[in-house]
This record gives sequence, C-alpha cells and structure tokens, in this order.
Amino acid sequence: MENRKILALSWDAFHADTRALAGRLANRGGFSAIAAVTRGGLFPAGVIARELGIRVVDTVCVASYHEETERGELAVLKPPSPELTARPSSEVLIIDDLVDTGATAKLLREMLPQAYFATVYAKPQGLPLVDAFVREVAQDTWIYFPWDTGLSFQAPIAKAKS
Repeated sequence: MENRKILALSWDAFHADTRALAGRLANRGGFSAIAAVTRGGLFPAGVIARELGIRVVDTVCVASYHEETERGELAVLKPPSPELTARPSSEVLIIDDLVDTGATAKLLREMLPQAYFATVYAKPQGLPLVDAFVREVAQDTWIYFPWDTGLSFQAPIAKAKS
C-alpha cells in the first residue's frame, strides 16, 4: 500500500455520508428491497433500510479482497435469494460501501441488471457503474472504514519525528 493516500473514516463521518446517500435515494423512491453487498455494504444497508422504511434486506456475498488489503480473485459466495430476484429488479436497491475498480459492480450488474446501484464512496474507475454515490475518492486512496480500525494512542508529532 505504499504511495497510497489514506482516508480513515470515523463512525460519525460514515454515518453522516450514509444518511446523505439515503436522502438522495429517498428523492428517487420506488424501492421495495435492498441487496446489501457483504461485508462492507451491510453497515450502510442497515442505515438506508431504516431511513427509507425498507424491511426486505437480502445479501449478495462477494469476496474481492483477501488479507483485507490485497485484491484477490472475485468469488460469489452467495447470490441474491430467489425472493429478491422474483421482485421487479427496478425496485431493488444494491448497496455497497465503495466502488473501487468496478469489478464487483460489473458482476452485480450481471446478476441484477435493472437494479439501482448506490455506494457511499466511489473511485473514478468504478464511478460509471453506480447510479448514486455521496463522495468521490481518488483512485490511489485507501479507505479505512470504522469497522477496520480501533482507537489507539497517537504519539505527538514532535515525539514521532525524533
């Protein structure tokens, strides 16, 4: 991860960004179900389901990283349920935390071609594949989501330089 910028998100910042996305989605309306992309999409899907009053939340389990920081081979661990795919796909809202290269997004578009795809954060390579997002992040930025980190002591800058 050398030469990458880092964006470390707090729970408050992530929640605020997710609620902003929910506001945009509420203006569009027409959703009856959410497909949360695990694992990162679980957190925003819960917030968005609450904000939009959606009770049907399914998961699509896709693994694209291993060791948390290294991109691996894309694997579908669980496709959308038959109950979800039986709905008009235009009523299905796909939620993920981030679109990065777009590999996962392409796969999801194949599974649910008419679904509305929203992410909280978007990088330039994946941006054309989503219908809505809140914040664009540079491609060379690594995002640490609140569930990736914990609180720890930080030495003062003056002491870190010595």
